[in-house]
Amino acid sequence: MKQLSRRARAATCGAVLAAVAGGTFGAVSANASAPAAAPAAAGEVRSTGVTTSSHLTVAAAVTAARAALDAAERAGQKVSVAVVDRDGNTVVTLRGDGAGPQSYESARRKAYTAVSWNAPTSQLAGRLDGTPNLKDIPGTLFLAGGTPVAVKGAPVAGVGVAGAPSGDLDERFAAAGVAALSR
Repeated sequence: MKQLSRRARAATCGAVLAAVAGGTFGAVSANASAPAAAPAAAGEVRSTGVTTSSHLTVAAAVTAARAALDAAERAGQKVSVAVVDRDGNTVVTLRGDGAGPQSYESARRKAYTAVSWNAPTSQLAGRLDGTPNLKDIPGTLFLAGGTPVAVKGAPVAGVGVAGAPSGDLDERFAAAGVAALSR
């Protein structure tokens, strides 16, 4: 067999590499242009690992807040009302005429606490006896006046009221807000 010169070997090697590279790029091009399933929209996820959840509309949150504030005003109380979504984000707040400055934040924190544990805050306050560190969770307030809003047993929002002389009154007004959603 005849030996190839150094120059011939280099040329042959270059041709082989070019052919392999061309075939690889050709395959990539062929795969890229091959018909595939309909592409997903930008940012769309196709997975069974995705869940959906229910949220209160802004209109429903306003209805609940207004009903709670109206109940307090009929009782002669000056309160603030907050409605938060499932994630604890404030959807709407109403500060009644003459409500104390602390009532705004207290109402929001009561609503957050109620939706976080899907229970009225008056019930949750009783848990502090067995677990006093529970009150140290940021954003929570374990005083009566917060009521969860649930759909099929799952919390979707919380209504919090603060400013009345007792937590029982605050919670009664919050419950009036939740009840307005069922009408």
